[in-house]
Amino acid sequence: MLKVDHLTKRYGDTLAVDDLHFDVNPGVVTGFLGPNGSGKSTTMRVILGLDHPTKGRATINGVAYHDLKEPLREVGALLDAKAVHPGRTARNHLRALAASNKIKRSRVDDVLEFVGISSVANKKVGGFSLGMSQRLGIAGALLGDPGVLLFDEPVNGLDPEGIRWIRDFFRSLANEGRTVFVSSHLMSEMAVTADQIIVIGRGKFITQGSVDDLTANANGTVLVRTSDNAKLTSIIKSLNGTVRQEHDDELTVGLLTSDEIGQAAFGAGITVLELTPQRASLEDVFMELTAGAVEFGGGQIEAMRHE
Repeated sequence: MLKVDHLTKRYGDTLAVDDLHFDVNPGVVTGFLGPNGSGKSTTMRVILGLDHPTKGRATINGVAYHDLKEPLREVGALLDAKAVHPGRTARNHLRALAASNKIKRSRVDDVLEFVGISSVANKKVGGFSLGMSQRLGIAGALLGDPGVLLFDEPVNGLDPEGIRWIRDFFRSLANEGRTVFVSSHLMSEMAVTADQIIVIGRGKFITQGSVDDLTANANGTVLVRTSDNAKLTSIIKSLNGTVRQEHDDELTVGLLTSDEIGQAAFGAGITVLELTPQRASLEDVFMELTAGAVEFGGGQIEAMRHE
């Protein structure tokens, strides 16, 4: 398992990680979410010994990464798919990694075949697409058959088939009892991939739980169709609700329940054609949880429009 124990990391005056504390358990896929600049990559770098913590510690099965004698046999990681010598072939890159951790050479061809790039094993990686580089990085993470695996944005550059493959791959690893820790900005992918979600913002822990747990108590929306959407929109705004026009005949209403919307429509003599509660998505929850922790945020789209 992974344990981040009151971890703090500063770069000069910049506080990248602030007293972060969580556990990542084996047998489940754990998603690691946060806005850009939230400290996700820094946390992973500290776990892997690439950065030293200012305070606290990160351990793998109770041991700091730098104390592991043959780290590839205990933890595999993919942080930057392009961080490979461009002049090496895929096979030679993996052979060098294997030799550094006393892993037999035959394992190299095994992982190349598993990730589906055996046909380009003797090509220089400098000419690889991002998707091919991601597969090579996954092969490197698997090289020592470790029990703990970390992936930072692993689906970048993958086509839909590759994304489905990696989703099934994560599930198979977790089913084998391994610890799988995945950082991603793709909410829709994490919603169907991860069993547990850890959310951080500005380097601080925000929450942890299953997707169902996180969305169960979140504020959802209500899909509404009526005989007079314009009139209902005005009423909803007067009740401090939010309204978004989805199509010509559909409204998405927030901050009000379906009962409140129905009663308001009835009182105004508006015929309700549809009133369907919509459960909050993981993206909705994420945006709500991290609203105050976004380093770079865009303004309202309407503000960019010219009259």
